[in-house]
Amino acid sequence: MSDQNQVCYTFEAAIEMAVQMEDDGFRTYLNAIRILKDRAARKILKDVALDELDHKQQLEKALLLGYVDGHAMDQAVPTMNLDYVLEKKTLGSDADGREVLVFAIHQEKESLEFYRRMAKGCAGAPMAELFERISNDESRHLQELEDLYEQHFLPEN
Repeated sequence: MSDQNQVCYTFEAAIEMAVQMEDDGFRTYLNAIRILKDRAARKILKDVALDELDHKQQLEKALLLGYVDGHAMDQAVPTMNLDYVLEKKTLGSDADGREVLVFAIHQEKESLEFYRRMAKGCAGAPMAELFERISNDESRHLQELEDLYEQHFLPEN
């Protein structure tokens, strides 16, 4: 079991970890956008990267204010758990919209799990609610990506 599952950090340390998580996600998307040739695939990742920047900005404001002021959701959104059936692959320059969506689904699932672990590790502390709300927002992002994948790539029964 990792330390993240057992320890609650100070408010500042917890927020700094979350900022780093969002920045890493943004950088991952940015690097993929730079190599992709498919315009639609780049558009998908640009939208997801903008979500990462929004979260990062909210978290950085929290460092200044000492609390989180934002529009995160109060409840998690159910997802289809497509990450369990879609293989995660590294994106190449010829990746198409389908491959990009699978990549983004896996990235968002990792973010969701990170925030859930942080919330669990901070149970009873003020940061637990913060991480729970961010994980709920991440579940919304994941659901949106899964819905897009379903709409375009999953056949009707």
